[in-house]
Amino acid sequence: MNTKSISLGLCAMIAVSAYAQKVESYSTTQQNLWEKQKVTVGRTGDSKAVKLDKNKRAQEVKGIGGCFNEMGWDALQLLPADRQEEIVQALFSPEGAAFDYCRMPLGANDFSMSYYSHDDTADDFGLQNFNITRDRYILIPYIKAAMKYNPSLRIWASPWTPPAWMKTNNHYASSPHGEYNGLPNERAIADNSTGFKMQDGYLSTYADYFVKFIDAYGKEGIKISAVCPQNEPCSNQVFPSCKWRPEDLVYFVGRYLGPAFDRNNVDSEIIFGTINTSDPNYVRTAMNDPEASKYIKGAGFQWDGKNSIPYIHKEYPELMLMQTETECGDGQNTWGYAEYTWDLMRHYFTNGANSYHYWNMILPRPGISPWGWNQNSLVSVDKETKEVTYNPEYYLMKQLSHNVKTGAYRLDTPSDSNMLAFENPDGSVAVIMGNSLDEENPVEIALDGKTYSTVLKPHSFTSMLIK
Repeated sequence: MNTKSISLGLCAMIAVSAYAQKVESYSTTQQNLWEKQKVTVGRTGDSKAVKLDKNKRAQEVKGIGGCFNEMGWDALQLLPADRQEEIVQALFSPEGAAFDYCRMPLGANDFSMSYYSHDDTADDFGLQNFNITRDRYILIPYIKAAMKYNPSLRIWASPWTPPAWMKTNNHYASSPHGEYNGLPNERAIADNSTGFKMQDGYLSTYADYFVKFIDAYGKEGIKISAVCPQNEPCSNQVFPSCKWRPEDLVYFVGRYLGPAFDRNNVDSEIIFGTINTSDPNYVRTAMNDPEASKYIKGAGFQWDGKNSIPYIHKEYPELMLMQTETECGDGQNTWGYAEYTWDLMRHYFTNGANSYHYWNMILPRPGISPWGWNQNSLVSVDKETKEVTYNPEYYLMKQLSHNVKTGAYRLDTPSDSNMLAFENPDGSVAVIMGNSLDEENPVEIALDGKTYSTVLKPHSFTSMLIK
C-alpha cells in the first residue's frame, strides 16, 4: 500500500475535520427544539450577504441569566434528585444555557410563597432582628445548586418592597383591589406619592438593611455583585411593591444608600432600577443629581422601561444598562410568545443593554403566583404528573446564552436583518437569528473573507458560532 497516499488521505481528513469545526449551528422550531443546522462555508463575494465587521463594536455584554424565586425552588422539590439535577444543569452548565448573571429578590416578591422581609419587627431601627433564616431553606439552596454547575455565577438583588413597617400603609402590598390580604382600599398608597416613609430614621435604617443583606449573603458564600434599590418603582401592585417618586428614590440613593455602602466598604454596585416607565425623565432625575449619580454604576429597565432605554442610551452612552426582567406572558408558554421575547431581546440589545435577564426560570404548571397571576417560565413542572417541560423560551434563551459569553461585544447588524451578532472574548463570533415567516428564509453572513450560508426554517431561532 502506498504510504504517501495514506498520509495525504489522513491530512485531507484532518483538514476537513478542522474546517468543519469552525462553525457550530443549531436551530429551534416547534417541531425540533434543538437540532443541528447545516451551514455552507464559502468565500466572500455576494453583495447580498450580511457583512459583520469586528471593528464595528457596540456595547460589552455583562451577563445573561434569569431570576431565583421561591416558587421555582418549590416546584423543583416535586421531583426526584436526578431530575432536579438535570434541570439545574440545563440552566447553568456550559453544555446547557450557561447562565452566568442572575437576579434574586431582597425579601418577598410576587413569586415568593408568602409575604416576608428580613426584619419584620416594627420600629427596629437598629435592625437587631435582621435575619436571612427563611432564605437558608429556599433561595440560598437554589443559588448554591446553580453554583455547583457555574461556580463563577454572579448575583444581583432588588427588593420588591421594604419591610412593611417602613411603608406609609404598613403593608407589603401597595394597591389592593377591595379587601385583599387584610388591606382595605382606604390604606392603599396614592398613585402620585411615595410609599416609603421619607423620614431620616427610616431612610438610614433601610440603607443599613441593604448592607446587612449583602454581608449576610457574603457569609453564606454568595457575593451580591449589585443591587437595584427598588423593583418597578413606578407602580403600586397587589403583591409586594413600593412606589417611589423619582426625586425620593434619588434622594435615598444619594444621601443614604451610597454613603452607607461607602462607610461599610460594600463591594457591590448600585444600579438605578428596575425602571418600568416609558418616561426617560425618571432616570434623568438620577443622572442629573450630583449626589446620587456618583454612586450609580448603571440603570436597569423592564416592561414599559423598554420605551425609555433608547433615550437614556443616546444621552448617556457610557452608562451601563441592564434589561432586568423579560415580560412574563400568561403562563401558556406559546411559540408566539417566544417570538415576542425575541423581539424584546433585539430591542434591548440594539438600544445598548449590557445584560439580559429572564424572569421565572422554573415554575409549577400552571405557574400561578399566590396573587393569582399565571406566568411563563423556562421550565414547567406538572404538580400532578411530575412531567418536566422545557418551554420554547428556554431554547430561545439557550440560543443566546450558550453562545454569547460575558465580555463579548455586540457587533453592528442591519436593522432589518432580524439578527444579533457578538464577538466573544476568545474571538469567536456568535450570530443569533430569527425567522417569524411561514416560509424558509435563506441567510448569508460575510465575516473575515468568508461567507456562512444557511436556510432558516419557518418560525425558527437559529444560532451560528463561528470559531
